[in-house]
Amino acid sequence: MKISYARTKNSVGKVLSHDVTRIVKGKHKGPAFKKGHVIREQDVPQLLDIGKEHICFLDLDEDELHEDVAGQALASAAAGEGFKLKGPTEGRVDLVAACDGLLKVDVLGLQKINELNNVVMASLHTNSPVKSGDTVAGTRVIPLAVKRQTIDNAEAICQKYYPLFTIYPYYSCKMGVVITGREVYDGRIEDAFAPALKEKAEMYGLAEPEVHYAPDDAEFIASKIKLLLEENHELIVLTGGMSVDPDDVTPKGIMLSGANIEKYGAPVLPGAMFLLAYHGAVPVVGVPACGMFFRTTVFDLIFPRLLAGEKINAADLASLGHGGFCRRCETCTYPACSFGK
Repeated sequence: MKISYARTKNSVGKVLSHDVTRIVKGKHKGPAFKKGHVIREQDVPQLLDIGKEHICFLDLDEDELHEDVAGQALASAAAGEGFKLKGPTEGRVDLVAACDGLLKVDVLGLQKINELNNVVMASLHTNSPVKSGDTVAGTRVIPLAVKRQTIDNAEAICQKYYPLFTIYPYYSCKMGVVITGREVYDGRIEDAFAPALKEKAEMYGLAEPEVHYAPDDAEFIASKIKLLLEENHELIVLTGGMSVDPDDVTPKGIMLSGANIEKYGAPVLPGAMFLLAYHGAVPVVGVPACGMFFRTTVFDLIFPRLLAGEKINAADLASLGHGGFCRRCETCTYPACSFGK
């Protein structure tokens, strides 16, 4: 690559070979002038105001790629299903979610990409719930131009670990709920679980779940689970009775229903008494009492993964310990926080 320089005052009529960035502290960072812009007389004062006494012009060798071209190649190679590309802007190309869903990142592949010289690729955490239009990853090269071989190497890594980034759309499953507890079943207190679960179902585009109530009776709870299975519910959520008190019999009810217990207990706070089981392919989830009091719990980490069709196992739950401690912020910003990451 050959770089030539000209004083800004003498650059009128020349074509910019890269974006020229303008930064205003706390207000703006972006291109004041885009690559390909023909410098005009009226542009000179603004270029000088942002510190451009000289303008550089590039003459690329045959084995080199401009930062814009390289960024587009990197983003295209890394993106699986569910993305739109945005850019390039200042050499950066972003991956934007084209649908609501669960972001999956091949963390090892991403590490390999970033071990290359002159290449940068960053993303949200894997298993992040995202919405259509969210920017979830971005990539660029460091210099204004990079050797073609560098991009060839990056594309080879992307192919080996393809796809580096994928969005699994949520499927609209039929959800059933069993609210346990004698005090709720007898109407002594108002149920707070059902409204919370209905709100979460609505957030992910599900129809309002069918809700049943059960006293602290393991056989009765098991019968309600079997009823929901007979009605072809694809996800069953039970609430309450998940602790260690003698009358907390929901786990026993789940076992009596014939479900295969994957794991009882999760290294997540709030949510330690969480239970995950399966009736064949149908997940049966036991949500502890914290799900009624806290806006975000272990259920919020698992729910979108189940809706994306993922089969969660005991090892998946065990891995939640690192990042599974909620800060309990006064204003909850989940998923834009460290919880579950």
